[in-house]
Amino acid sequence: MSRKRLTRRQFVAATAMSSAALITAPYVRGAYAAGKLSIGFWDHWVPDANKASTDLVNEWAAKEKVEVSIDYITSQGNKLLLTMAAEAQAQSGHDILSSQIGWQPHAYDDLLEPVNDVMEPVIKQNGEVNGTVKYLGQSGGKWLAVPGTAGSQIKGPCSRIDLMKKYANIDVQEMYPAGSPPKADNWTMDTFLKAAEACQKGGFPFGIGLGQTPDSIDTAGAIFQSFGAELVNAKGDITVKTDAVRQALEYYKKLIAFLPADAPSWDDASNNKWLISGRGALIMNPPSAWAVAKRDAPQVAEQCWTHGMPSGPKGRFAPFQPFFWSIWKFSKNKEAAKSLLSHLSQPSSIEKFVQASGGYDLPAYANMTTLKTWAEEAPPKGTLYHYPNPYNHQTLSIAAAPAPPKIAEQIYNQATLTKMVLRYAQGEKMEDTLAWAESECEGFMRS
Repeated sequence: MSRKRLTRRQFVAATAMSSAALITAPYVRGAYAAGKLSIGFWDHWVPDANKASTDLVNEWAAKEKVEVSIDYITSQGNKLLLTMAAEAQAQSGHDILSSQIGWQPHAYDDLLEPVNDVMEPVIKQNGEVNGTVKYLGQSGGKWLAVPGTAGSQIKGPCSRIDLMKKYANIDVQEMYPAGSPPKADNWTMDTFLKAAEACQKGGFPFGIGLGQTPDSIDTAGAIFQSFGAELVNAKGDITVKTDAVRQALEYYKKLIAFLPADAPSWDDASNNKWLISGRGALIMNPPSAWAVAKRDAPQVAEQCWTHGMPSGPKGRFAPFQPFFWSIWKFSKNKEAAKSLLSHLSQPSSIEKFVQASGGYDLPAYANMTTLKTWAEEAPPKGTLYHYPNPYNHQTLSIAAAPAPPKIAEQIYNQATLTKMVLRYAQGEKMEDTLAWAESECEGFMRS
């Protein structure tokens, strides 16, 4: 954890309000109201990405005359999650805290300051947010947190251009051309399965995990949703024993035959290593593995192309993980916290986040998916063009949705989807797997 303390200045409200637009500082009302602000940000894996956050906060603090301290908290070992739990229990800590993965706003909804007054003008300016951000960030029309650009990501396919051409006869650059809409009508779950088989026979299997960490769970969630397979529906009814769930399990059983033998034990680093090592033709990931390959295996990086998910019978769904910035109700400086989150949500701030992260960070807003960073990143140029879903041709989703978030979070954290997939693929009878999952969901509803 690192901490940077900024210069303390007295806040003079009249000066601030006259020199800044309302959207950037609408909440700081009176002299000395600004005071101090403590922030817990996610410790970004990309070098210099934290500096972008610090610079933006400094910029705001200097203008608003606020004394700010920033802690960068790693997500490794779930330290960010543990920090949020500890502060909730103590009702003391940072004024603003980043949430990891995205379930935390609902988990702590009774302890979070509503932020409709931040979100409404930001959405008016930046465009509407996608359905998953609303699902995770809202409750009963009340915004529980502000979607954070830093950390938010899509975990779609990153394919090897050369290997997909050679073994699967698929030109991923032609299918997802840089600067143009996708030509992906034939990119279906059936095509995906055939490509996985062809690449496995060629000696370069798809690197898709089947473990109990987010990368594996997110992929399973998107595949299940492409078949319309829900364990619990939006009303909270258990819907495990449906044809859609059976179809998803049957599909996964076929796919697993073409994945690496140790995929059930993979964690979130495994698929990155698989791609960078040159042993795989495709992984499901944000551009982190590609970014490391640029440094450690440039011959791999120059063959990588990030693109959209295959479509299933019920549509094309991409795994999406939004991060959020939350303000505690027990914060002693809510007005300054809201003013800062408004500043961090401005288009100029969002562009700095995206640029500093090399295109990894994704804003939640419809008008912010065509920034130049994604068009210019290389090698090869355009490799990230379709990463932010610029043509909105796939539904951004999170595993276990549309179940009510407090139930979905348990399905997600217990890795129920990947456990089901493995139980059935390893020989358990279909109805026994479904009965086990139904029992798990019943337990989640009681807790």
